[in-house]
Amino acid sequence: MNRVYKIDEWRIIEEGFHPEFNRESESIFSIGNGYMGQRANFEEEYSGDSLTGSYVAGVYYPDKTRVGWWKNGYPEYFAKVLNAPKWIGIDICIDNKPVDLSSAKIISFTRILNMREGYLERKFAIAVEGTKTLEFIARRFLSMSEPDAGVIKYSIRSVDFTGKIEATVYLDADVRNEDANYGKKFWRVISREINHEHGIIIARTLKTDFHVATGMCFSFLKNGKGINISTNLIDRDKYVGNVFSEKIKPGDEYTIIKYVSVLSSLNNPKEDLMDDVKKRLKEISSKGFDMLFSAHIKEWERIWKASDIVIEGDVAAQQAIRFNIFQLNQTYTGKDERLNIGPKGFTGEKYGGSTYWDTEAFVLPFFLKTADQKVGRNLLLYRFKHLQASIKNAEKLGFKNGAALYPMVTMNGEECHNEWEITFEEIHRNGAIAFAICNYIRHTGDDEYLAGYGLEVLIGISRFWSQRATWSENLKKFVILGVTGPNEYENNVSNNWHTNTMASWTMSYTIEGLLKVQKEAPDKYREIISKTGFDFPVETSLWQRIIDNLHMPFDDRRKVFLQQDGFLDKELMGAEKIPSGERPINQHWSWDRILRSCFIKQADVLQSLYVFEDKYDTETIRRNFDFYEPMTVHESSLSASIHSILASRIGYIEKAYELYLRTARLDLDDYNNEVGDGLHITSMAGTWLAIVEGFGGMRIHEDKVHINPLIPVQWKSYSFHARFRGILFEVKVNHKEIIIRNLSDKKLTIVVYGREYKIAVSENKAINQGVTRSRTE
Repeated sequence: MNRVYKIDEWRIIEEGFHPEFNRESESIFSIGNGYMGQRANFEEEYSGDSLTGSYVAGVYYPDKTRVGWWKNGYPEYFAKVLNAPKWIGIDICIDNKPVDLSSAKIISFTRILNMREGYLERKFAIAVEGTKTLEFIARRFLSMSEPDAGVIKYSIRSVDFTGKIEATVYLDADVRNEDANYGKKFWRVISREINHEHGIIIARTLKTDFHVATGMCFSFLKNGKGINISTNLIDRDKYVGNVFSEKIKPGDEYTIIKYVSVLSSLNNPKEDLMDDVKKRLKEISSKGFDMLFSAHIKEWERIWKASDIVIEGDVAAQQAIRFNIFQLNQTYTGKDERLNIGPKGFTGEKYGGSTYWDTEAFVLPFFLKTADQKVGRNLLLYRFKHLQASIKNAEKLGFKNGAALYPMVTMNGEECHNEWEITFEEIHRNGAIAFAICNYIRHTGDDEYLAGYGLEVLIGISRFWSQRATWSENLKKFVILGVTGPNEYENNVSNNWHTNTMASWTMSYTIEGLLKVQKEAPDKYREIISKTGFDFPVETSLWQRIIDNLHMPFDDRRKVFLQQDGFLDKELMGAEKIPSGERPINQHWSWDRILRSCFIKQADVLQSLYVFEDKYDTETIRRNFDFYEPMTVHESSLSASIHSILASRIGYIEKAYELYLRTARLDLDDYNNEVGDGLHITSMAGTWLAIVEGFGGMRIHEDKVHINPLIPVQWKSYSFHARFRGILFEVKVNHKEIIIRNLSDKKLTIVVYGREYKIAVSENKAINQGVTRSRTE
């Protein structure tokens, strides 16, 4: 664990420059707006270790798969969201010497991510000519109100230096992805333009032929007043720039305001990009920095009103949860059903920026409870639109009759993960996508989604499960062989309990859905039956046989569900037996040793107990938690949050708090020594759930909100906002009472510790009873 950043409720603060942690800080201080994102690379030249990263949502390249042993059905490429043309560039020279913090004599350095208002600010001072001082302030944001706009305000002030400063304001399309499989560059510049008012580069991606126009314009100020400065032009293959130079003397401050627009062919016709980006540059720059920044701040005010969590008495926990909420909201806004959320969001290249099952299992519940209904709906529509590609994925593996296997990794519905044990085996992802439909309808009451879109997806997935299960004469049961569960430290196992649970539930829920749509929307039902060629009696009869006879591994002695067949053949021991110098084991052990061990990467059996918690009593959950959690090394970012929620459920408050801090500060304190590659965006949703569903005990049962709050002794109080079917409400919990505030124009029905309350519009309801006890008492 590395605690480099100061503890503050609303800000992430780095005091003093730490080049050895620069990649980590570039990830931590990343900014985005759902349309594009930017790592916290410096504006000026930096020759030290850095992972440059600017990303445009939905723009990707199919990088040819690099494997030693090709297998039938193997994806031909790994989709990668590309490092896009660099828009932040402002190089500075002082008396013809470049400012480079890798070699400069740094007097002071502070970097601040302001999460309340959504901007990055960097202040530093350097020594020049031995003892003279120059001070720099750079503030930038990606506008939440104008998604194509990025703005930088970059100031240089002389304390006691007299000399020449030269600034080059530029765009650079000569960029690469560090993770490129074959070292290729993925962009080709097709046009560029540079004059004294603006610079523009239009580049296209190889193969996918996305076009991205990056345009800049700028203004100059001296001592706070606008000035006209003549510039020299740079125009070369993939680079355009404007250079200006001025004399600076003690007390002078020069400021560059750089306005940028980034447009892609996802939203603008290719032939119009040049004209469109020029138009947008005029519109953006005419508003000026202050107006743009004010509108941006108002958007963040709106977001925080619906999603903030307030913790009293624990600033480290407060900072962490706001960091997680901030990153989630700047990664995805839900305005475009073609977009989704990659595990690293806009903060790094790892995982390709593509979509995983993390979205449905972790991120969707966050947005269902914090955002407008259309945000969750668009996440589901993303998968609906990939149904035909998912049917083709299954066909490549030999499945028939419209069976659908949703991809483990995708940008367009086509599977593109390049590890066989994941691509072919980690099929539990299908269950997560099916359950997301149920979860969405449960939260929103949008029953029309089932008939309009969801049922077709459920039919395709259930057809896959019915073909993936085989009959075992030995067991006289159906079995599902050769899989990898959520615990990726096990491969090619049989009858993974979570996978089998998701398969059985999906087929059962699909049968329910078919009957519901048949009854409530008969015309739509007939349309779906015809479109899918569905044979109700034949197919549902097979599904029911599998449901009734699917092998579910169980240990009769311990009364726990077994992660898979043969799990008890392992040498069972707690993770505390692993020497600290060998953690994380995925960075120190051979894969053979990991596979033979009992150690668990993330919740597996416990993942199902979380999803279907209402089907199991407290004792069953506790027995399984007590058996599996001690063997869990939590080396997946998705692990600690699920364990924290379940620990709260069974009354293990201290354990829940310990795991909450781990998941909440996973990136801020770099628990797994990997933040330099980017943040764990999708797992951040689990952090929010650890408070709302964990400590807050929020569930949806029988069309009502239920809460069963606990509070850690370390906290004086906590409060969270949540939505249910268009009703926004706030729950505040302290050690004496629960206060529920209805923030909507409709009455809220809520069940607290099993007792139902009606909360009128704008009413605050205080429920006076202690909340620190175990829920099992």
